[in-house]
Amino acid sequence: MRSILLLPLGNVDPEIVAGLHAPLAYTFHAEVVEGDCDIDLEQFFDAQRVQYNSTEIIQHISTNHVPAFPVIDERSASLKILAVSAEDLFIPILTYVFGEAELGGRVSLVSYHRLQPQRYGLSADSQLLVSRLKKEAFHELGHSYGLVHCSRLQCVMHTSTYVEDIDLKGESFCGDCSMHLRLPR
Repeated sequence: MRSILLLPLGNVDPEIVAGLHAPLAYTFHAEVVEGDCDIDLEQFFDAQRVQYNSTEIIQHISTNHVPAFPVIDERSASLKILAVSAEDLFIPILTYVFGEAELGGRVSLVSYHRLQPQRYGLSADSQLLVSRLKKEAFHELGHSYGLVHCSRLQCVMHTSTYVEDIDLKGESFCGDCSMHLRLPR
């Protein structure tokens, strides 16, 4: 059985993180547990950009924290870690990112900072926020399982440059991506 460790980072809403448990377990056919990790995110803050460097956060978790998390059971050598943040993320070549993952690696990261409808002049909408966060969580975990971006517009692995792109794509993997992940259809 697959295992996914949810890792809340910084000042995240615990209800938002808890809301990911069931969708992740169902979609990835995985045991999902929530971990605890006291990472000072300020060390990844770029004062010029007023954002947090997602690549450095992932590298820090991979280097300093992955060895500290015990394997949940003997079968979970493929343990994946999904860190969840409320901070605005960037990578040096992009203005912002919704998340990032080690392709075929263990650690992925998502942020709901830019997924909140009120950032775009809309009323707060918890259902829309949860839908967007699920899609991005599935997408980044897909990368950690080795998937690259998919050309199918409805596939959750389709690239998302803008929040509208997230809204347009589906919440599931296409047939090809499901086969790669060995997910039942």
